[in-house]
Amino acid sequence: MLFLGLFVLILAKEAMVDVNCNPDLASNKLSLDEIRDSLIRQEDTIVFCLIERAKFPLNPKLYHRNHGFTGSLVEFIVRETEAIQAKAGRYENPEENAFFPEHLPRPLVHPHKYPKVLHPSGASINMNKPIWDFYFNKFLPLLVADGDDGNYAATAASDLACLQALSRRIHCGKYVAEVKFRDAPHEYEPPIRSQERDSLMKLLTFEAVEEMVRKRVEKKARVFGQEVTLNNTIDGGKYKIDPLLAARLYDEWVMPLTKEVEVEYLLRRLE
Repeated sequence: MLFLGLFVLILAKEAMVDVNCNPDLASNKLSLDEIRDSLIRQEDTIVFCLIERAKFPLNPKLYHRNHGFTGSLVEFIVRETEAIQAKAGRYENPEENAFFPEHLPRPLVHPHKYPKVLHPSGASINMNKPIWDFYFNKFLPLLVADGDDGNYAATAASDLACLQALSRRIHCGKYVAEVKFRDAPHEYEPPIRSQERDSLMKLLTFEAVEEMVRKRVEKKARVFGQEVTLNNTIDGGKYKIDPLLAARLYDEWVMPLTKEVEVEYLLRRLE
């Protein structure tokens, strides 16, 4: 267990990020343009996280429930790393949502006073269970090659970075919903009062914008994932990850789950 403790401390150090990575979202002067800028920057983070994870094969032993503790090795690593980061105050930030919130200790540092931007009833929405499910069971097998190279620590750290980046992006739907409600309460109040989920989803769906996001993410995966040679030429036919898969990630999972967060938030907005 001493080895596992040191192992988790190393992973926590690798996975720790600035918990106030998007200070514009923690502002009472929130605007849709600021949120869009933040979402565009988060696309960069997600693509780079995918590139890092794709360096390793699947390493299936990480995900088998056959170790001397509850759950799989990756579950243990994520849970313990979140606990360490919670002590440093990560989950005091309303932008951050833990995958194992029931295991979080109290922070050991004086918490930062984040502005109360979100409506209290919707602030606690946590979509991390479906994020975990699609990432490990549907997306990851498409991203990486089969095989086991034994690099479990580095692989788990890459998985955690991907999970946290995806979670942060999808849960930004709370802020999107709040701003849209503030900008046009007369449009949103009737379906909220009647709890019409489909009507809210229709109000929140803009197919032209979603197509633009898909194309931008695909282009970023092409640019960031290019193989660059020493003579300053670029091999345009080889990429570290499939650009179409990055676009598919957004199309099938990231954007639909973001809208689910928005709908869930709005359904609670008048409570």
